[in-house]
Amino acid sequence: MFDLIFDHYTIKVRNLDASATFYKKVLGLKEITNRTQKSYIRWFSMGDGSELHIVEGDSDRIKTNVGVHLALRLKNFDEFLSHLSRHNINQHNSKGIRDSITTRADGIRQVYFQDPDGYWIEVNEAGTLSNE
Repeated sequence: MFDLIFDHYTIKVRNLDASATFYKKVLGLKEITNRTQKSYIRWFSMGDGSELHIVEGDSDRIKTNVGVHLALRLKNFDEFLSHLSRHNINQHNSKGIRDSITTRADGIRQVYFQDPDGYWIEVNEAGTLSNE
């Protein structure tokens, strides 16, 4: 019926600089031009034309849990787990249990962690197994 394509995801954060640093250093996202030109917003490329927008403001009323998360995939999962450890990022499984990861029934491994504001992020190795 419609040909919808994912465009962007926006989150509200307490400290714009701290969050921007997290998304650059931990996730390796490239900061791009903020076409709104508003100083309290920063934009990051998530590939294929999609973006992450982080907006500084009151985030106290935002509540989330591991079931509500941003999911990303990559090929070098083990290297990424080491990267998280080097940045002292606590790793969780899909139930939010610390110091563990999830292996789905199809063999795909997933790790969950939180950004500075408590937003959950999943990184998985989908697309790297031979049956994908």
